[in-house]
Amino acid sequence: MTHENEWPLWEVFIRGQHGMSHRHVGSLHAADAEHAIRNARDVYTRRNEGVSIWVVEAKEITASNPSDKGPLFDPARDKVYRHPTFYDIPKEVGKM
Repeated sequence: MTHENEWPLWEVFIRGQHGMSHRHVGSLHAADAEHAIRNARDVYTRRNEGVSIWVVEAKEITASNPSDKGPLFDPARDKVYRHPTFYDIPKEVGKM
């Protein structure tokens, strides 16, 4: 439960110098998005390893429940055509 005088919780994602995607590194409280980015920079990129920071207010994130894993992901197992092992690779293509 949040209190009126408590800043909102923000989730922090950092893209490293050698990566192409952002990864979740932690959470922090901040008054607004700009404040959250500055705090995230100070807390999570002390060694200059980040090149980009994303912050998302935690209340805006919608997630599936791990206990719903079966019903949520089972339909994907029926779509074998999505798996590369379904296709035969012609000999002239060689190893992939």
